[in-house]
Amino acid sequence: MPDYGALRELRKFVAPEFVFGVGARNLVGRYAVNFAINKALVVSDEGVEKAGWLDSVLHSLRDEGVQAEVFTSVHSNPRDFEVMDGADLYQKKNCQAVIAVGGGSPMDCAKGIAIVSSNMGNILNFEGVDEVANPGPPLICIPTTAGSSADVSQFAIINDIKRSVKIAIISKAVVPDAALIDPETTVTMDPYLTACTGLDALTHAIEAYVSNAQSPVTDLHAREAINLVWHNLLPAINHPDDLDVRCRMMLGSMDAGLAFSNASLGAVHAMAHSLGGFLDLPHGECNALLLEHVIDFNFDAAIERYVSIGRVMGLEVDVNDPEQSRKNLVQGIHEFRVAAGVDRTLGQIGVITSALDELSVKAFRDPCLVTNPKSTTVVDIKGIYTNAC
Repeated sequence: MPDYGALRELRKFVAPEFVFGVGARNLVGRYAVNFAINKALVVSDEGVEKAGWLDSVLHSLRDEGVQAEVFTSVHSNPRDFEVMDGADLYQKKNCQAVIAVGGGSPMDCAKGIAIVSSNMGNILNFEGVDEVANPGPPLICIPTTAGSSADVSQFAIINDIKRSVKIAIISKAVVPDAALIDPETTVTMDPYLTACTGLDALTHAIEAYVSNAQSPVTDLHAREAINLVWHNLLPAINHPDDLDVRCRMMLGSMDAGLAFSNASLGAVHAMAHSLGGFLDLPHGECNALLLEHVIDFNFDAAIERYVSIGRVMGLEVDVNDPEQSRKNLVQGIHEFRVAAGVDRTLGQIGVITSALDELSVKAFRDPCLVTNPKSTTVVDIKGIYTNAC
């Protein structure tokens, strides 16, 4: 009998309407018409534009008579001022909806634009859980990476430039009205981006599965996400044009998003948000480099769940031998990320020991830490960072 946890505990589950499959992006015009949209702000970035995916979306909108204003001034780790610039354009051009085309950065920026457009004020005012009073305009997300899962989640992560920290906005108001999940858009990702985004999805699933807010429903999605990513990420890197593999990776990303959006995350993401905001490092890479070290720290607080994860991965794990199981799981994940090409340490990507105190304090304040399975102090976090360097 599977471990279903405490079935009597109250849990909620939110998800957008979504369409999954090759060509889903081409339905955006029809969805815009269904939402009675005459003009939309389309949020993307230069990489997606160069890959041609933005053009196909704009073409679908034009075919249905929907006007589009394009905003592509979005960096990795979207900045607070980029959200405000996008919201200003939204208002000046009298847009009625927001459409995101891209990875986590354009989608998070689009969510921020939608929040500001309906609630006014600076995007940083909405930091935290359930701090968005008014629902935003219609929001349609078209992901082009298999990893961030922003297209199905109630999270938006924005970089506060003055404080050099990423803030988390967690609200049902940022769940997209529709997600058009088209695996074909991921075939243009380079191997390293494929690796980092895939390891991001794996981290989402693992953290959701061991979260102290998990439920039987999130468990189903988390376990399947772990299975899909573990068995398909390396084939996706080695055979980037294999659309069947890309479909399985995108499905894994979606499952991971549905899991973490409702069970939340843990110390890996709290620490990665701190790193990304302070040093402007890629989010997926930070997660990948921290994951094994956080598991090593957390393991004794959720032995049965980590053993269950190891079994899905096909590793030698047994609840009756927790210490060896810990070692095998940590080593297995280390070898997996190295095989994916993510083989550096935090120190090798620019994290210096003198920054660890500040990074640890910021991570300790991140809301993702609340659902970590093990109680964690600032000293604990610094120790994990140190091990990962």
